[in-house]
Amino acid sequence: MKLLLKWLLNAGALLLVAAVFSGVQVESYASALWAVVVISLLNTLVRPLLVLLTLPVTLLTVGLFLFVVNGLMLWAASGLLGGLHVAGFWAAVWGAILYSLLGMAIDSLLARLFPQ
Repeated sequence: MKLLLKWLLNAGALLLVAAVFSGVQVESYASALWAVVVISLLNTLVRPLLVLLTLPVTLLTVGLFLFVVNGLMLWAASGLLGGLHVAGFWAAVWGAILYSLLGMAIDSLLARLFPQ
């Protein structure tokens, strides 16, 4: 139940990112929901490998390079889906930053609603 609610809220967050930031466009709520599923899968399967491979750069930039990795995940999801469009690499990085901030707020809200 919590995972489904998290995906639904993250789809809304992705729509909010698209409404606020012109570099990210989402066609519909269904497209946003599919994008959240694909981003979740990419974050589970591909992101750990990218973080490991870019660890020296991440250490040199004191963790700021992780924003680039998050942007790559958003950009990859837009390449895999037709309903999500990202204008370019830097648009993906800024969109991922906004999406991450909203995701942290959603995680905090869900932690309060569903305490362990």
